[in-house]
Amino acid sequence: MLQPEDAKYLKRKIKSGSIDVHPTEKALIVNYELEAIILSDQGQPMVGDRKECQKIIRLHHLNENTDIEALAREVIKRCNLIHEGSIGEIEQLLYYLQKRKDSGVSSNRRKPAPNELQDPGIDSAEIDEISNLNDVEEYMSLLYEEIPEKIKSTALILQLARNPDNLEELIQNEPLLNSLSRVLREDWKQNTDLATNVIYIFFCFSSFREFHPIISHFKIGALTMQVVEYELVKYRQWRDELQKKKKKNADEFEKSKVKFEKLVRKQEQLLRVSFYMLLNIAEDVNVEIKMRNKQIITMLVGTLDRDNSELLILVISFLKKLSMYRENKDDMVRLNIVDKMARLFTMRNEDLLNITLRLLLNLSFEPKLRIRMVQQGFIQKLVPLLDKEQQRYYALCLLYHMSMEDKCKPLFAKSGAIPVLMKQLLTSGDDKIELELIGLCINIVLDETCATLICGKGGLKTLMRKAMKKRNPFMMKMIRNIATHDKLKANFVDYVPDLADAILRVDDNEDFVLECIGLLASVAEKDLDWALLFNEYGLTAWLQQQLSKESETADDLLLECIMLVGTACTDAPCAAAIANEGFVQLLLEILNAKQEDDEILLQTIYVFYQMVLHETTRQMILQQTQVPAYLIDLINDKNVEVKKLCDQTLAIVGETDPKWAKKIVQERFKWHNSQWLDMIKAHPDNDMINGEFDEDGALHFQDANVWDQSDAFAADMEYGFDEMDPSMASEYPGYEYRSDDRPRLTSDGQDLDEYGMPSMRGRHGGGGYD
Repeated sequence: MLQPEDAKYLKRKIKSGSIDVHPTEKALIVNYELEAIILSDQGQPMVGDRKECQKIIRLHHLNENTDIEALAREVIKRCNLIHEGSIGEIEQLLYYLQKRKDSGVSSNRRKPAPNELQDPGIDSAEIDEISNLNDVEEYMSLLYEEIPEKIKSTALILQLARNPDNLEELIQNEPLLNSLSRVLREDWKQNTDLATNVIYIFFCFSSFREFHPIISHFKIGALTMQVVEYELVKYRQWRDELQKKKKKNADEFEKSKVKFEKLVRKQEQLLRVSFYMLLNIAEDVNVEIKMRNKQIITMLVGTLDRDNSELLILVISFLKKLSMYRENKDDMVRLNIVDKMARLFTMRNEDLLNITLRLLLNLSFEPKLRIRMVQQGFIQKLVPLLDKEQQRYYALCLLYHMSMEDKCKPLFAKSGAIPVLMKQLLTSGDDKIELELIGLCINIVLDETCATLICGKGGLKTLMRKAMKKRNPFMMKMIRNIATHDKLKANFVDYVPDLADAILRVDDNEDFVLECIGLLASVAEKDLDWALLFNEYGLTAWLQQQLSKESETADDLLLECIMLVGTACTDAPCAAAIANEGFVQLLLEILNAKQEDDEILLQTIYVFYQMVLHETTRQMILQQTQVPAYLIDLINDKNVEVKKLCDQTLAIVGETDPKWAKKIVQERFKWHNSQWLDMIKAHPDNDMINGEFDEDGALHFQDANVWDQSDAFAADMEYGFDEMDPSMASEYPGYEYRSDDRPRLTSDGQDLDEYGMPSMRGRHGGGGYD
C-alpha cells in the first residue's frame, strides 16, 4: 500500500467549461474545473481533489464603438482558459454585452442600503489590457521602471486584487507586497494615479479582517494618512490660487477653473479610496486611537466642504463611527462640525441625507451640539423629513433631542411642525404610538405657544377622546403638560367628570390612572365645585384608601393623590369636608413615613397651607392637630422650597394665633443660637470672637466686626408674616430634590419634643436646642 511520504508529484488538470456574461457588469464569466492529483514515484495516483472555479474577465472600456472581433481575439490571447475555437461564441457574448441596456458597472451595481457603502470604483485603475494571475512576476518587474510603467503595473495588479478569489494568493506573495509598499512610500507624491492604484490594492485587502495584520505590518495606514494630509493642503493651495486669478483675469480664471476641476476629480478619487481603507482597518480600536492621535477627525471635517456625494457619504460614515466616543465628539465640537454639515441638507442625495441624519443623532446627545443645531436652523430642515419614510425615524429622534432644551421649544411653533405632528399623532393606528413622536409632543407642549396651537381647532377635544379611548398614559401625560399653562386651564373644566370617572373605574392601567389624577390636580379653577365633585363620584373614600398605610400605595401614585387633595383644598367647603374625614392625620403619618422624599413632603405641606387659608379648617388645624409643630420643625430644612413653604404657612398661623406666634419666634431663636454656638466651637481661636473680661466682668471683643455678625443673626431672626400667593401651587407638582445625608426617623416610639410630636430635626441637621 502507498504511504503519504511516497507522494512526490502533483498533477493539475484544467478542464474548460461554459462561458457566460456577467449579470450586472461588463464582464465575461469563464467556468472551469480544476483537478489536482498527487502521484507517487511510480506515477500512481494517491490523493485527488476536484473543484469548480470561475474566472471573471472585466471589460471596462466596452462601448458601442468597440471592435468586437479585435476584442474577442485579445480576450482569447490573454485568457488561456478559452480555446481559440471558441472565438465565435466570444464574439456573440461581447456583442450581447455591447447592446445590453445599462450594462455599465456603475449603473448596474447593487444600490447599497442607507447604512452601507459602495465600492470606490476608481477609474484610474482601468486599462485596456486584461491582467492574468500567472503574470504577476512580470508586473512586479515593472514596479522598478519609470512612473508610466509603475502606473500600468499597479493597474494590472489592481485588476487581480478586485477579484476576491485572487486575494489569498496575492497576500502570500511577500515580494509583491514589499514592492507595492515601497512604491507608495517613495513615489506617492509623483503621480496621483499611481498613489490611487496602490492604496486601492491595499483597500481590497482591508475588506477582509484576516488581512489587516499584513496592512499594519507594512504601515500602510500611516502612509495613507500622510497622503491624505498632503492632498488636503494641496487642495487649499489650489483653491487660494484660483481665487487670486479670479480677481486678476477672467479669461485666465476660466481656463484655470477647468484644470482645477479636473485635478479635484482625481484627488477626490484618491481621498475616497484612502478614507475607505482607513475606515476598514479602524475596526481595531487601537488602530482607531492611533488615527485620532494623527488628527484623522480634522482631516475628515476638513473634507466636508466638497461637493462629491460619494466622498461625503464615506466621510460622514467614518465620522459617525468615531462619534461613538466622547473624546472624538469634543474634537468635532472644536472643529464646528455642525456648522459645516448644514449645507448637506441642500444636496439632493438620499443616501447622503440618511447617513448625515445618523451622524447628527449621535452628536445630538451633547447639549452644546443640540443648541448649535437649533441655531443653524435644523428644526426647519428636519420638519419636511417627517413625511418621508426613510428619514422620518432619525428626524423624529433629532427633533426630540432638540425639544429637551427649554430655549428651543418655542421655535417649534414657528417651524410648521405642530400640524405635521398632530396629524401623525391623531392618525396613528390602534397599535402603540411611536415613543419618539409622543415624547416630542410631550416636550413641546410645555411651551405655551405650542400648547395653544395644539388645542386650537378642536385639537384638545380630539386628543382627549383618543387618550380616553385607548387609555394611553403618554397621551394623557401630553394633555397634562398642556394643563400646566394658566391660560389653558379653563379648557379642561368640561373633562373633569370624565377624569374622575376614569380614576375610579380603570383598574388595569395604573400609569393611565396616575396621569388622570395629575391632570385633574392641575385643573385649579376657582369656579369648580370640588366638594360636589368629590361627593358625586366618591373620590373622598377612594383617596382615603390610597393614603392609608394599609394600602401600601406606590410613591408615585401617592404623590399624585396628595397633589389632588391639595388642589381640592383650594375650595373651602371641600377642604372642610376633607379635614373632617381624618385626612390631616393620614397626611401627618405620611409626613413621618416619607420625610426623605422631598416631593411628597412638599405637596403634603402645601395641603396644610391651603387648609390654613380657610377660617374653618384653620381653627381645626391649630386647635386639634400638631401640624404647626411639624411645620416649626421644618422651617430650617435644607430643602429651600420646603423651608419657603413652611415659612409662608407659619406666617398665616402666627398672624391668627399669638400663642403659636410666640412659639415660632422661640424656635427661630433656638435655631440661630445653636448655629452661633456651633460656630464658636468650630473656630475657638478666631480673632473675630476672641475677647477679654474687665474688672466688672464685662466681655470686650477685640474686633468690633463681631457686632456686625450678631446684627446679621438678629436680622435673620426677625419674623415676618409674608403672605403667599395661592397661585404658587403650580410650582410644587414638578419639584424634584434629593439629599442622601439625612437620618431617617427610627420608629413611632421615638422621643417626643415639647409639643408631644415625633421630632423631625434630623431633616435640617441642626444641633440640639438644649
